[in-house]
Amino acid sequence: MTWPISYDEVFRVNKHNFNETALKIFRFQVDQNAVYSEYLSLLDISPDSVKHWSEIPFLPIEFFKSHTITSGEWQPKDDQLFESSATTGTITSKHFYTDITWYNKSFLKGFKAVYGDPSEWCILALLPNYLEREHSSLIAMTNALIDLSNQPSSGFYLYDHDGLKKQLEVNENLGQKTLLIGVSYALLDFSAKLNGDFQHLTVLETGGMKGRRKEIIRSELHAELAKGFGTSPIHSEYGMTELFSQAYSTSNQRFTCPPWMRVDLTQIDDPFGKVQPGKNGRINVIDLANVQSCSFIATSDIGRMHKDGTFEVLGRFDHSEQRGCNLMLA
Repeated sequence: MTWPISYDEVFRVNKHNFNETALKIFRFQVDQNAVYSEYLSLLDISPDSVKHWSEIPFLPIEFFKSHTITSGEWQPKDDQLFESSATTGTITSKHFYTDITWYNKSFLKGFKAVYGDPSEWCILALLPNYLEREHSSLIAMTNALIDLSNQPSSGFYLYDHDGLKKQLEVNENLGQKTLLIGVSYALLDFSAKLNGDFQHLTVLETGGMKGRRKEIIRSELHAELAKGFGTSPIHSEYGMTELFSQAYSTSNQRFTCPPWMRVDLTQIDDPFGKVQPGKNGRINVIDLANVQSCSFIATSDIGRMHKDGTFEVLGRFDHSEQRGCNLMLA
């Protein structure tokens, strides 16, 4: 399969060539992605009318549940995909790929830009519900980071809170820089048992109560975690099954994207109405690493943009009422 852009070109994108690269991938996906092409046709949007990345229409993320989203002439395989978690009776999202190298390069380059080389860290993971299922992109990323850390004490902890506590204490006594990656509800459960003072620990929450706890706003979550771990600020990762790239927040609950990823907000009741900085809206993501699927995705998240380009994630909305989301679900 011939792609319109190479791995290295994607990860050399900057503010000067972002528009050119985004339009190149957009033209390719309109031509080579049947679902995205039909969606634009049903919206009566001519691809030739799109002259800037800010004019590119976003495909509702729900289509990853109802359709196979691929760009290019290749056949999806059941063992080459990422799949979302699901509660009883729900349909999962599936993100197929031909080559996991795109994902590996994307998450690693984004990680290094924020945290440096993984070998500098002992990486611990508290991701019980993800670890118990196949095809999780978060597990794939975390497992690779653990391998790259080259620390024998790095690893996953399923429900072994005692073992995790002991390892954190050992690392603290050694002065070992430690990154604990965890899903929100599991971190809350674990931190409630602590009265910690971990000065060499960074906690990276990846979101996700998954119905196991009452949903709370991120500032409350971080306050609870900071109290339990005795470390602040709490960091956050913004990623999902349908994306190859991640944004990170290291303070103030504001996320920053890598250069090849960009967030744009539209009005909650109008997917084509733009939102000014400081106002709330639907989070749309451009992920140029998603060459094999779709790089232009309208999420189900509500956020707020800031003038410096950072953004907050405020919650989710019921996408069933949004215009444009039901055009191809039959």
